[in-house]
Amino acid sequence: MDSRLFQLPCGYMETDLQYVITDINETLLNWTNYKREDLIGKHIEKLFSASSKLIFHSYLYPNMSIYHFVDELFIHVQSSEGHTIPCLVNAKEIQLDDAALVSIVFMPMKKRIDHEREVRQAKLMLEEAYKEKTIAYEHLHRINKEIENKQEQLLSMNEELTKISNTDNLTGIANRRFFQQQLTDYVEKYRQNSVPFSLLVMDIDHFKQVNDKHGHAIGDLVLAQLGLILNTVARENDTVARFGGEEFVLLLGETAEEEAFQLAQNLNKRLEQTIWPTIGMLTVSIGCATFQEDDTEISIFEHADEALYEAKRKGRNCTIQYETWKDL
Repeated sequence: MDSRLFQLPCGYMETDLQYVITDINETLLNWTNYKREDLIGKHIEKLFSASSKLIFHSYLYPNMSIYHFVDELFIHVQSSEGHTIPCLVNAKEIQLDDAALVSIVFMPMKKRIDHEREVRQAKLMLEEAYKEKTIAYEHLHRINKEIENKQEQLLSMNEELTKISNTDNLTGIANRRFFQQQLTDYVEKYRQNSVPFSLLVMDIDHFKQVNDKHGHAIGDLVLAQLGLILNTVARENDTVARFGGEEFVLLLGETAEEEAFQLAQNLNKRLEQTIWPTIGMLTVSIGCATFQEDDTEISIFEHADEALYEAKRKGRNCTIQYETWKDL
């Protein structure tokens, strides 16, 4: 690593294409309190908590694979003692001589977060000054409005960024990242108040043939139309999302086994009867699982996924319910 990069005022590291760390600068080592030998040769995920690893899997890895760069990904880096450091991450795949590497820059966000806190504190101080010194009313009022405008702009920007980060660009429905967040919420509701929920994992049957025969542009239109249909089918307490490729998920809130299975079968019939421009007919295979007392976020998805593959083995265009199938 160039000596100037080693002493940059921001964190910097280089990895191979499997995200194994090959070099790291002094700044990032100081932040995380790791020694150089603790990280060289280790996977980049050593620096992240479980939630940060999920963000990397659902956002960084896919985007690097497709676009070979990632801009302004908000993540928490974890120190050797378990403390978290909020950072913006920029990453890019670089070709040097005959070797390819991933160059990653970490920009600390603590000062910005502190600054926002200071702005809120300043507003409180100005309001107190307004009460105490009527002579400064007009001046303080102007400053107060400016702060409020900036805060509204910041809130609006944050809401838009949150919406973008949670939305699948192609279909307009929620993406995998948002699905994972909602699944966590559904599990929490179950643990606290025994609110039942079920999960449908579905896959378009023979979707590769659609792309091969009609092209990826038509394939994208099919995915977008399916997303629209699922969004229409979803009820108030449901969450529909594109999990990846031609795979979609539907979280059914306040829904137990029998109702979930019936909803999935109705969806099979509706999609089979839908007219699909250019391609004609389209069906999906669905795996259905209902959250049980000993389940986790991981296990319920695995159960629904196993049921999905059983549906494909049964000939596709059908729903397999995990609990019923496993009891056979």
